[in-house]
Amino acid sequence: MRRAPIVIGSTLAGLAAILSFRPQTSSLGALPAAAGMTSPTTSGSAPTTAPAATPTTTPPTTGNSGTTAGSTTPPTTTAPTTTSGTRTVTGDAVQTPYGVVQVRVTASGSHITSVQTVQLTAYDGHSASINNYAAPQLQQQVLQVQSAQIYGVSGATYTSSGYAQSVQSALDKLGIK
Repeated sequence: MRRAPIVIGSTLAGLAAILSFRPQTSSLGALPAAAGMTSPTTSGSAPTTAPAATPTTTPPTTGNSGTTAGSTTPPTTTAPTTTSGTRTVTGDAVQTPYGVVQVRVTASGSHITSVQTVQLTAYDGHSASINNYAAPQLQQQVLQVQSAQIYGVSGATYTSSGYAQSVQSALDKLGIK
């Protein structure tokens, strides 16, 4: 019976600690509109690629530029643009369970010089914060490894997978292996 107050006190202290836990939020905030991002995505079930022959419709979200997405996105079947040996191609829009991911890749020869986010939509605020956190890291990974074989960002599995798929489709259009 002498241990009962100690056990009860320890249990209450542990319960108080658990109930007072608050997860940290990203201090990155929204990325500037110059990054080419609409509002970010969330993660969920297995990512799938939207068919290139049919337009993709995204649910209404507010982008960083103040525009409302929810309109139909035309298929991306544009030829690479060339400026003195530099080519730029937009990858396929990849539908994830939490939004759409699409990138534009610029290459000089077989060297990737730039990766820009064209679409990174999110269906909720949590997904948006995940995308704001993951997008710059994914861009850096592509530039570092010079391919779509990136390791991704922990906690942004679907965004990472969609990003890699869009990069790979752009590289395929550029003829870069």
